[in-house]
Amino acid sequence: MQKTFFYIFYIFSWLLSLLPLRIQYFIADLLYFILYYIISYRKKVVYTNLKNSFPEKSEKERESIAKKFYRHLSELFIENIYIHFIKEKEILKRVKFTNIEVLNNYYEQNKSVIAILGHYGNWELYFGMPLITKHINIGIYKELSNKLFDIFFKKTRKKFGGVPVEMHNTVRAIIRYAKEKKLTFTGFISDQTPTKSEIHYWTKFLNQDTPIFLGVEKIAKKTNQPVVYLNMQKIKRGYYQVEIIKLFENPKDTKEYEITEKHVKLLEHFIKEKPEYWLWSHRRWKHKKPE
Repeated sequence: MQKTFFYIFYIFSWLLSLLPLRIQYFIADLLYFILYYIISYRKKVVYTNLKNSFPEKSEKERESIAKKFYRHLSELFIENIYIHFIKEKEILKRVKFTNIEVLNNYYEQNKSVIAILGHYGNWELYFGMPLITKHINIGIYKELSNKLFDIFFKKTRKKFGGVPVEMHNTVRAIIRYAKEKKLTFTGFISDQTPTKSEIHYWTKFLNQDTPIFLGVEKIAKKTNQPVVYLNMQKIKRGYYQVEIIKLFENPKDTKEYEITEKHVKLLEHFIKEKPEYWLWSHRRWKHKKPE
C-alpha cells in the first residue's frame, strides 16, 4: 500500500511540475477553497492557536489571518511538489539571500556556523543554500516511516549539494566534520515540539507557556560555532527573500538560555509582523506546563 501511495504521489508531482506556474497556482486556489471551506483541515487547531496567541485581536482579525494562512498553506503544497523537479537557475531566481557576506566572512575565518529558522515562509526552499555558500550544508531531518518517501525527500535535499542528517545524529555529524577540518553550516528548525521526555525548558512564546528544544544552545556552546538567524519573508507567490542575521559570535561566552531566548523572541517578532506565514496548523502547544 505504501508503494502504491508513493507512486501515485510521484506521478502526480511529475505531471504537476510540467504545468505552467500560473496553472499550478490556480490549482492552489482550488486547494485553498477545499482546505478551508469544505474539509476544514485542522481548522480547530488553527483558530485555537490564533485565539491563544492573539487574544487582543478581534474574531474578524483572527479570521482574516486564518484565511491568509490557508492560502499560503495551499501555495506551500504546490511549491513543495514543484521544487522536487526545480532547476538550479530557477531556485536562485525564487529565493534571494541578503547579507550572504556574513557566511563568507565566517568561512574565511575558518569557522563553521549554526543557523536557526522556524516553520515560517517556505523552509523547504533552504535546500538551495549550497548553491550560494562555501560551507558544507547540513540539513537536519526526521526519518519518515514510509521508506520510499524518505528516500525521495532525502534525494531532493541532496540535489544541490546539501547533506541530510537524521536528527539524532546531528552532534555526531558536526563533530566528525570538525575532526576532518571541514567547515559546516547546520540549519536547525527551532519551533519543533519536543516530546515530554525531551522537555527541559519553558518560555513565553506567542502569549503561551511553550516548551523549547535546548539542542541549538547546547551544540553552539559545545562547538563555539557562531549562531545566525535566517529570516525568510515572502515577497509574492513563489518568491522569497532570506536575511542572514548575526546572533552570537562566541556562544561559549553567553549566559544560560540566552541563545534560546534570543532566537525564540526573534521568531515571535517576525510572526507578529506577518502572522499568516507561520505554520498555524502545527500542534505546537499540545503539552501543558506542569504546575
